[in-house]
Amino acid sequence: MKNKWRILKILSTLIIFGFLLSFSLKRFNNASMEKVSVNMAYPHNDEKVYFIDEKDVKDFIKKSNPSKRIGDIDIPMLEKEVNNFPSVDSANVYLNLNGNLNVDIVQKVPAFRLNKNGQDFYVDKKGNEFPISKNYSHPSMLVTGDVKRGEYLKLAELVEKINKDDFSRKYFIGIKKEKNSYYLLTSEGNFRVEIGDLDHIEFKVKGFKAFVEKFLVYQDPQKYSKVSVRYDNQIVTTLNPNYKENDSIISARKKEFDKAPEIVRKKALAQATQNNSVKPVEKKPEAAKTAEKKVEKKTETKPREKPKVTEKKEEPKKKTQIKELKKIKST
Repeated sequence: MKNKWRILKILSTLIIFGFLLSFSLKRFNNASMEKVSVNMAYPHNDEKVYFIDEKDVKDFIKKSNPSKRIGDIDIPMLEKEVNNFPSVDSANVYLNLNGNLNVDIVQKVPAFRLNKNGQDFYVDKKGNEFPISKNYSHPSMLVTGDVKRGEYLKLAELVEKINKDDFSRKYFIGIKKEKNSYYLLTSEGNFRVEIGDLDHIEFKVKGFKAFVEKFLVYQDPQKYSKVSVRYDNQIVTTLNPNYKENDSIISARKKEFDKAPEIVRKKALAQATQNNSVKPVEKKPEAAKTAEKKVEKKTETKPREKPKVTEKKEEPKKKTQIKELKKIKST
């Protein structure tokens, strides 16, 4: 009998608990959604991007649930639809007991912007394409050319290395693919840096950096049309056919002269006119005379030295010949 009473007590408590739970669930489902909270998360200290606005997400949720009843909200379907947003990397949708709907969103961060076949779009670090937003433009390196999908990850690594290095970030402003070879576009001069394929990028960038620091700093960047670092332990430069060194020097001096103050320009012009009007004519023959004297001295010294050497060599030979003749006569 005692066991039966225990079983009845347990069953009764379970029935009461189930009734209360169903009543509370029904009440919770019939309740209206109090608030929608949208949280933009940035894990791993990623850059902040603004492709999606909180207002856009809230408007989308309101359209998907016009009744605003908690029971009508399909959480898995809503989470799937938010994840299908082009610029969303991941999304998590959940409800609180107080009736608040929370949406945590991680947006895609562009690695570079690609112009391919006349269309512009972004590519993230994972190699995923997503369209450009009308409301927001993210500052990223522009890549042009027929880039294959299989090259997206290596290109993302290249751009990341460029952005982390101070020299590369200031020097390279774009990437172009032409005839199955990649080129880095520079901010100085009109030349391109040919890197070939996307292998051993760090080694190639270091080689170009050494070329700039040890050689190019002493040259005019306009002098070259291409600098190739695609070959191992070798840098090949291509000269610009339209480059004229004298013209560039004259134009550079002219720019410096135009930037100078008016007083400095007047002094420079006055000195130039004096130098042109007073030409030292008498110095030319004096210089010529001194040059002739130097030549005469050189020509005079040369024949004097030669006989001395020859005389020293020839005298002992004559003496030996005379001694031999005397011996023959005596015999």
